Amino acid sequence: MNIIETAQNLIKFRTETGNYEEIKKCMTYMKNLSGLQSSKIDIFQKDNLAPVFFARNTDSLDFDVLILGHIDVVPAVDKMFLPEIRDGKMFGRGTLDMKSFAAVALNSLEYVLKNKLSLKFGVILSSDEEKGSQGLEAFLDAHPEIKSEIVLDNDVGGNIFEIILKCKNPVFVKIMAHGKAVHGSTPWNGIDANEILMQTLFNIRKIYPYYSQNGVVPDNKWVDTVHFAKISGGDVANVVSHYAEALCDFRLIETGSVDELCTNLDKAMLPGVEYKIISSSTPVVMDEKNQHILEYKQFAEDILGQELRFEYMGGATDSRSFAIRGSTVIMHSGSGEGMHADDEYVEIESIEKIAEIQTRFLDKLALEKK
Repeated sequence: MNIIETAQNLIKFRTETGNYEEIKKCMTYMKNLSGLQSSKIDIFQKDNLAPVFFARNTDSLDFDVLILGHIDVVPAVDKMFLPEIRDGKMFGRGTLDMKSFAAVALNSLEYVLKNKLSLKFGVILSSDEEKGSQGLEAFLDAHPEIKSEIVLDNDVGGNIFEIILKCKNPVFVKIMAHGKAVHGSTPWNGIDANEILMQTLFNIRKIYPYYSQNGVVPDNKWVDTVHFAKISGGDVANVVSHYAEALCDFRLIETGSVDELCTNLDKAMLPGVEYKIISSSTPVVMDEKNQHILEYKQFAEDILGQELRFEYMGGATDSRSFAIRGSTVIMHSGSGEGMHADDEYVEIESIEKIAEIQTRFLDKLALEKK
């Protein structure tokens, strides 16, 4: 498989989360790749949830190795869906997050098939990872017995010289303030929902500090954080707001809990203000002494000619669904910058190196199975 060409073709599909027409076209393209024709491929979709691409070389759902990823992307202007290569980099939406590495996963499947490796191997690519992975959750609910000894997770893009050992638990919370609308000239006759919301957010900040590039940057970044993703309230200038709300994005480390978060939120609420947990997950925590991870790390170092370091990541990953099932999750991806930004790019050599690391690691695992 020409991985770079495949990645470019995937990027051309405008698979913004929720654009099911383009997502299905993209999945059909993957299903029709010539090197995958001897595999078993399903495009799973339940109700109106996002589809999931599931390809494997076995009827079993007890895998030796799974590669997990997604093909949906965040919105972008038209030109970002026309990938451009210059100076050893590929620019475009999804180059880093994470269509280049979806192509790597498909290449690994082709390699397993072509070389008849004695591994029960599969690839799962979701299409709503950017908005909570409800499609993947439905897929896993429909396949409760699915498991894998090892999960390769390439959805941690940024630096090929890092293997991620920990990811935080993302918890999205909606805070709702209920006031009483009156004319703006007599605010004492009403209750300003905007005001009590702001005071509540200030109380939250007393517990979870504000970090910023132009403000405080903690020495230890492995801490609980929150950012106020969206704040809205009020209708017109001369009426006191009767309702306001904020969407909050909490990121909790493995020693925290949703129960502890709720205790803190309870303390922060003012009269007339309430909150709702929109979604929560679980952190992914791997042991740096895990034998599979150490063996993979050695392969990567031999190929890259440089020592790799273990790091932590504040973002979330779909591999959490398999970590809680006992899988060894190896979180490693290529290098690039601008994830979700207008200048997103991936270093082309890093795509090729990740592909080489994966196939050589799969060779080793297959040899051990014989």
